[in-house]
Amino acid sequence: MSTTVADVDFQPVHRNAFSAGLARLDNAQKVKLGLGALALLAIALALFFMGRQPEMRVLYANLNDKDGGAIVAQLSQMQVPYQYTEGGSAIMVPADKVHDVRLRLASQGLPKGSVSGFELMEANRFGMTQFQERLTFQRGLEGELTRSIQSLSSVQAARVHLALPNQNGFFREQQKPSASVLLTLHPGRTLDKAQVAGIVHLVASSVPEMNPKAVSVVDDAGSLLSAAPEAQGVDLQRLQYTQQIEQLYTRRILDMIEPLVGVGNVKAQVSAEMDFSEVESTSEQHRPNQGGEPGAVRSQQIVEDGTPPQALPAGVPGATSNQPPATGTAPINGAAAPLGVASNADKAGNQRRESVINYEVDKTVKVVREATGTVKRLTAAVVVNHRGGTDPKSGKPTSTAIPPEQLEQMTALVRETIGFSKDRGDSVNLVNAPFSDNKAAEEAPPAWWMLPDNQDLLREMAFPAGMVLLGLVILMGMVRPGLKLMKTPATPPKPEPVVPQLSAVLNEEPERPALPEPTPEPEPVVTPDKRLADAKRLALENPVAVANIVKGWVNGDGS
Repeated sequence: MSTTVADVDFQPVHRNAFSAGLARLDNAQKVKLGLGALALLAIALALFFMGRQPEMRVLYANLNDKDGGAIVAQLSQMQVPYQYTEGGSAIMVPADKVHDVRLRLASQGLPKGSVSGFELMEANRFGMTQFQERLTFQRGLEGELTRSIQSLSSVQAARVHLALPNQNGFFREQQKPSASVLLTLHPGRTLDKAQVAGIVHLVASSVPEMNPKAVSVVDDAGSLLSAAPEAQGVDLQRLQYTQQIEQLYTRRILDMIEPLVGVGNVKAQVSAEMDFSEVESTSEQHRPNQGGEPGAVRSQQIVEDGTPPQALPAGVPGATSNQPPATGTAPINGAAAPLGVASNADKAGNQRRESVINYEVDKTVKVVREATGTVKRLTAAVVVNHRGGTDPKSGKPTSTAIPPEQLEQMTALVRETIGFSKDRGDSVNLVNAPFSDNKAAEEAPPAWWMLPDNQDLLREMAFPAGMVLLGLVILMGMVRPGLKLMKTPATPPKPEPVVPQLSAVLNEEPERPALPEPTPEPEPVVTPDKRLADAKRLALENPVAVANIVKGWVNGDGS
């Protein structure tokens, strides 16, 4: 049997599918696939090592540089891994070693910046002098007072300095102890006079023979908080008294209006204008006797004056007897009487009577001293919320305004509550307006991502999630396309209709030694359509052979 076989240039066939698929990729695709595989490997290693890293917790925070350096050096000696937070304000160690490390550092006296109390007395060394023992006791007492003061809610940090003089029986005048307290308050918090007085008495009661006036309390701004009331000035006392009066009237208004509109549905503010001036007036009044009562005699003086009567002329009438008498010289007697005339005054004598009577006059002396801190004028502002209700149609909460008649009644109640006086110039203003509903927003729980625990969890999971997302991008963008090209065979070009070599291969009949030679049959007529169909079938069944045939055509080996 004579058959014609075309010369076909066969390439070596790859032994496994991976090598075959890798052979279908060009150089750029191979580089892209390799980089993607390396990136995935790096991400996997990063996730693996990060998963093995222990959780870090804060060991100490707000340390000074000296204590921080000592603690870091000690952690390095103990071979404990540590980290710094942002700014180096805190040192973090593995969570399972926090308590162990703290105890081991405390046994070495670290951090030294912590407040130490009377436990300093437990470390007395042999041979300690009396001065050292007294100094250690003073440091322990200062530490205990500092701890007590720092337990107050408004105090963030405190320092106590004690001045304890050495008592000596040979001194005639012993020095008294004194103390100074420096306070650092939390932001936005203050101490009132009662709290400052409590701190002063706490320190004074802890030290024998210490006078509370010898304790000075200063805040971190340098302001003296323990000043005496006279040193603080009268204005502060007046301001506090005014505030107490305003709060009293405000509380009265709320107690009167809240039962009508509900708790939280009324807001009131009272402004009081006080008069602290001291006035003392004295008045003296003179009035006539009241009624028909006679006046009271204060003093009476009566003066009586007179002369005895003179003798009448007598004797024998004659020249001698008829001589007129000489003129009298006494001024009280008055003018000389004519001769031969005898008056009644001469018979009775001259008399004079004077009477002086002093009566008591009504007198009223009035001294008025007006009290200080009187209310000069009051101004009250009251806001009442709308009435709440439910819409019968939609069932949603609604609010309606209060009728004017009821507002007038509320205004009258407020006036009576504060003791309204028109002459004094008081004013009351009551307004009805809807309140903004902030209670629901306050009572509503915060979003899940705002919770501190969830935020910590998100921060911890941010890096792993980012790495996983990056790995997915690399896998879908670089590795997956390469793997897809490796699995999909390359599509060969369409062969020409007439393929002599292919016809020779198709017409070849294998020899079968074990069978007798068949009877030759006439060759069928091969049409162009038949050849094309056979070529397509061969390309599907044996693409390697077809690829070699096409390669031979390109190289010019085929006829």
